[in-house]
Amino acid sequence: MNFIFLLTGVLFVFGIAFLLSNNRKKIKYKRILIMLAVQIVLVYTMMNTNIGLIVITKIGVFFEKLLAIADTGIQFVFGGMVNDGAFTFFFVALLPLVFMAVLIGILNYIKVLPIIIKYLGLLLSKVTGMGKLESYFAVSTSVLGQPEVFLTIAKQIPFLSQQRLYTICTSAMSAISMAMVGAYMTMIEPKFVVTAVVLNIFSALIVANIINPYDLDEKEDLVHIEENERVPFFQMIGESIMDGFKIVIVVAAMLLGFIALMELINVIFQSVFHISFQTVIGHIFAPVAFLMGVPWAEAVQAGGIMATKLITNEFVAMLNFGKISSGLSDKTIAIVSVYLVSFANFGTVGIVSGSIKSISEKQGNYVSKFALKLLLGATLASVISGTIIGIIM
Repeated sequence: MNFIFLLTGVLFVFGIAFLLSNNRKKIKYKRILIMLAVQIVLVYTMMNTNIGLIVITKIGVFFEKLLAIADTGIQFVFGGMVNDGAFTFFFVALLPLVFMAVLIGILNYIKVLPIIIKYLGLLLSKVTGMGKLESYFAVSTSVLGQPEVFLTIAKQIPFLSQQRLYTICTSAMSAISMAMVGAYMTMIEPKFVVTAVVLNIFSALIVANIINPYDLDEKEDLVHIEENERVPFFQMIGESIMDGFKIVIVVAAMLLGFIALMELINVIFQSVFHISFQTVIGHIFAPVAFLMGVPWAEAVQAGGIMATKLITNEFVAMLNFGKISSGLSDKTIAIVSVYLVSFANFGTVGIVSGSIKSISEKQGNYVSKFALKLLLGATLASVISGTIIGIIM
């Protein structure tokens, strides 16, 4: 039965992407099948073997320890503001991002991350058959996040073809930064966060291969990684702290506005139509959830969460998901959890196009033109990742 839902989920994505493809004759079916096979092997290894389970568990424990370390700083500054045992999202999920940003800054400074990203990117290009730049970017965006990741290829962006630009933007929207991993792990099971990070790298490239296929001249396929001017170590620490705190404030402000807006829409729908807005959008997304493998009895609830993520952001959706997940099956929890771990929403389109535009106005304007297709591609990538996890549940 799971194999049938693998087919329905993947065929749904392929059908939508095929209709929107820029050049159907150039779609590399073999490349797509290889990436799907790699995803299935990876997810089976991570979730169904002793080695995979040990690795995922260790990663989860590692991030739990990082969050505990981050909490020492939070308690020193804000101690006493929260009742013992209470869960306050701002303190538990968001403020640790400051410490995570510092760690990433240090690993970048001592050249550990650039080396890891470079060689993982080269390995990925061998497996997927994609260009070195696309593969490098797919890995680096899963570590650095936006908009910082675009700065690493700033000199190449103005000269990229429109096809290559679409591919890297799809990767940027489908991935999450490592700084966010700890925050997500406070809301959904760590094993699903880790699995989604890996699956999304391939899912984004699969969708890009269908919507945006192209042949690449080997001479074009060069990766020049931008190096920021080296600053003193403690200046870098200070800048990383401020960058992390800016993320915290931006996310907090977005949540404040979006959650209040969703509640307003719910109140209006309840008053006028006597039904919640989540239920309405849940019915719209229910068929998609069902094709991914969610049992039909839970498809409306799952669809509502999936739609909420698209309309608002993944944090709002995860918080809403936490309120209903206890009444859902393990399979639905796995599928929806993995689907939620990406930046595919309307707000991120603005961040991506703005980041590109700050480097090249011409390229930024082009990204704005294909914004909806970019959002659809990133959402379809999330559908693939959710479908893949469903086959082993």
